[in-house]
Amino acid sequence: QVQLVESGGGLVQAGGSLRLSCVASGSIFSINAMGWYRQAPGKQRELVAGITSGGSTNYVDSVKGRFTISRDNAENTVYLQMNSLKPEDTAVYYCNADGRYGRFYVSSRPFNIWGQGTQVTVSS
Repeated sequence: QVQLVESGGGLVQAGGSLRLSCVASGSIFSINAMGWYRQAPGKQRELVAGITSGGSTNYVDSVKGRFTISRDNAENTVYLQMNSLKPEDTAVYYCNADGRYGRFYVSSRPFNIWGQGTQVTVSS
């Protein structure tokens, strides 16, 4: 099985920074993309930032210039550096990974999994 373990959430004052980490583990053959989503109370879950194995990134407009997503392919880890945090960034942040699991490609299967979520709270 493949598991995602998230860390780095917490309480921070407006203007502060947090760094979220998400580590994928298990019999992973490859990961083609990882991303961070967030969901605030009463709102739809939205994509915050995504990154492919090749390094292509995309961000929701509201975080451009403030958040940076990066990936360590060798360690199957994705990070989200969040700077200049605003109260409206308060949400549960979820990690997502898309790839294939199994020791060999011929027997591998696709997967798309989510982490449990980590709370980010930004005080005004």
